[in-house]
Amino acid sequence: MLGRTLREVSVALKQGQITPTELCQRCLSLIKKTKFLNAYITVSEEVALKQAEESEKRYKKGHSLGDLDGIPIAVKDNFSTSGIETTCASNMLKGYVPPYNATVVQKLLDQGALLMGKTNLDEFAMGSGSTDGIFGPVKNPWSYSKQYREKRKQNSHSENEDSNWLITGGSSGGSAAAVSAFTCFANCESSNLILWLKRTWALGSDTGGSTRNPAAHCGVVGLKPSYGLVSRHGLIPLVNSMDVPGILTRCVDDAATVLGVLAGHDPKDSTTIQDPVKPFTLPSLTDVSKLCIGIPKEYLTPELSSEVQSLWSKAANLFESEGAKVTEVSLPHTSYSIVCYHVLCTSEVASNMARFDGLEYGHRCDSDVSTEAMYAATRREGFSDVVRGRILSGNFFLLKENYENYFVKAQKVRRLIANDFVNVFNSGVDVLLTPTTLSEAVPYTEFIKEDNRTRSAQDDIFTQAVNMAGLPAVSVPMALSSQGLPVGLQFIGRAFCDQQLLTVAKWFEKQVQFPVIQLQELMDDCLSVFENEKLASVSLK
Repeated sequence: MLGRTLREVSVALKQGQITPTELCQRCLSLIKKTKFLNAYITVSEEVALKQAEESEKRYKKGHSLGDLDGIPIAVKDNFSTSGIETTCASNMLKGYVPPYNATVVQKLLDQGALLMGKTNLDEFAMGSGSTDGIFGPVKNPWSYSKQYREKRKQNSHSENEDSNWLITGGSSGGSAAAVSAFTCFANCESSNLILWLKRTWALGSDTGGSTRNPAAHCGVVGLKPSYGLVSRHGLIPLVNSMDVPGILTRCVDDAATVLGVLAGHDPKDSTTIQDPVKPFTLPSLTDVSKLCIGIPKEYLTPELSSEVQSLWSKAANLFESEGAKVTEVSLPHTSYSIVCYHVLCTSEVASNMARFDGLEYGHRCDSDVSTEAMYAATRREGFSDVVRGRILSGNFFLLKENYENYFVKAQKVRRLIANDFVNVFNSGVDVLLTPTTLSEAVPYTEFIKEDNRTRSAQDDIFTQAVNMAGLPAVSVPMALSSQGLPVGLQFIGRAFCDQQLLTVAKWFEKQVQFPVIQLQELMDDCLSVFENEKLASVSLK
């Protein structure tokens, strides 16, 4: 595979083959050249250059802080960043500058990482397309790939038809696009520099698939760690009992490297594990004959595209041909997961969104008629229809007369869903193999025909149950569809067996050899198409 791992880039930085400042400047140049993807909300250019300068000084003294020292990163704009605007892509928080860093952000900065900026998302991470934020939708880099455009030509489609750009998936679509377009249209003098830039990665969040969904659509690796392994402190909450910081990278090894930095107990988050975390160095798995791979029969849904189903079967056959035991398993309560997730998600959303009242921080309306009128106007102006709709649903489920029939029952079903996974893993299954999404990425014009709730229910059908059970899961790109678009498959592991999960995913990644996105030849064409667009964000690290 092209590119290098984060550890290899770290060695190159130590050897002086490339400097942190040079790497940072090139990434900033790429951000400006690829702004049409709309992957970034805020670019922290001055901060990144200052961090690169400090990193360079450390390398010259031989005092590197770790594998991430001098490595550019992007952070989803629902993580608090000290001194840098954090908006959640909402009018409610537009202009809000946190006084502290989220724990995961601070850990990365302590390792010397360079914060390039904050990435775009659905408002308050409520969505599955990265289309519902106030800064506009994120465009999938594969829309402009050579692979996709050549297929469109063969099918007699207009290559320059802008209406057919593809969604990234969501809600971490900005982070996925930033990683996917690694050297997007780079005009680099050094071929080595192109290799360094291919090691881009970003932070997302995952409540029901918000990291894995866009990872599958954008052809990158998307990891949702076990609940409690990584601190949520400073992640602006959507659903406290399911939210997990996610990691998007170009290879499984890089995801493990970043997870090794982020994992561990945080006294500011009581849900994090107390036991010390071992380093996440992945062994090279050569023999899979002792593995048992489970195939959940309930995931073979009528809505699953024939191409995804075919690739899922090929992946299972690949493991079987290499000696692994592949067995069909049952997760009998899967059919209830969408309804259960909706009740629990909206209930916690209603509770979490109550803090945005216009008094302490965030948007405040100009009305001074009464306190109640100020509350109502502030929330009407600050929240979109999608957010207000979820708040209304959640408050309905939490009404005294509805609480037992909806919220309590949903919690009981959640326990049944979690027990399904426990029973499967106790039967001897090591890892589950499933689709990540129903299909490849779809054009924006098709995606917006459905409402937000319907889209989320359809797109996260294979991912939501994992969050309700608190398990680790990773989406790994497998192959390109007949349209030249990436298709990802999901691996699900036992709770806190993230290393075993990633080891299996690494073996699979090596076997399938997913192709690299080809974008550079389209630079001039894309820039001419989008030069008149007024986007508030820019994209890609």
